[in-house]
Amino acid sequence: MRPDSFYEAIGGHETFVALVDEFYRGVAADPVLKPMYPEDDLGPAAERLTKFLEQYWGGPTTYSEERGHPRLRMRHAPFKVNPDARDRWLLHMRTAVDSLDLAPLHRAELWDYLERAAHSMLNTFED
Repeated sequence: MRPDSFYEAIGGHETFVALVDEFYRGVAADPVLKPMYPEDDLGPAAERLTKFLEQYWGGPTTYSEERGHPRLRMRHAPFKVNPDARDRWLLHMRTAVDSLDLAPLHRAELWDYLERAAHSMLNTFED
């Protein structure tokens, strides 16, 4: 971990756990997104997302050590990620980001990445 990383600047592990936990509260009740998760328990997905985001933002490299290269588009390819699914993902992530006590610049930087990532996952325009 770099001491000057975004990961450290926003509070490290606890902040990413809070972000992901809040995000998955929304997903758990979402009739479009919830069926995309093969496990009944969203815990494993939450753990993977937490590790991925931590690594991306300069935290521990546990994600790659356990799962290899992120290959996000490939990992999402089996799922129909259309504009509705993307927008729902962003809605729940926006709620999660807004639940954190982040400085405006950090909030904007995090949100910019999440928006770009969500748009890049689109793989169909079918309903």
